[in-house]
Amino acid sequence: MFKRALWQGLAAGTAGAVLMTLGEKAEQRLTGRPDSHVPARVLERLTGMSERPGRQPRPVNLTMHFGQGALLGVLRSVMAHAGLRGPWASAQFAVVRLTNDQILENATGVGAPPQTWPRRELAVDLLHKAVYAFTTGAVADALAGPTGPGRRHAALRPGRRPHVGPPPRTDAHAR
Repeated sequence: MFKRALWQGLAAGTAGAVLMTLGEKAEQRLTGRPDSHVPARVLERLTGMSERPGRQPRPVNLTMHFGQGALLGVLRSVMAHAGLRGPWASAQFAVVRLTNDQILENATGVGAPPQTWPRRELAVDLLHKAVYAFTTGAVADALAGPTGPGRRHAALRPGRRPHVGPPPRTDAHAR
């Protein structure tokens, strides 16, 4: 499972990052909002690269932007393989994506907690991260195949019911 989840997750996360970027560029054309150089600054600080005042190098920005998107896609793929799929799982994953950004940005001193941001900036960021999470989720779910251990467990007694124990170990994992 994990070998498949790795390559599928990298593909799903990259697809999510591409669609998020296209949405960001369209939104920027409409609103006039400039490019963010936060990804480049975070990567520079994480790796010890020298920092530059003003605009950050585009390749560094894109490396962090797409690298982070691809790597986090692996987690969403593992979720899909385990049976955590659909919009509910993608909403959970959106929180993970946002949390990952905030940990890296705040730990490096590049960012500030979201509750201190202007509301419009926060709304735009939430929208773009949701596009990423739901796109990544749709691709990961499609690539993972039809079932996973959690889905097989749920199929034992459909609907929310108490006292449904796990299936026998021999039936829990795909063969």
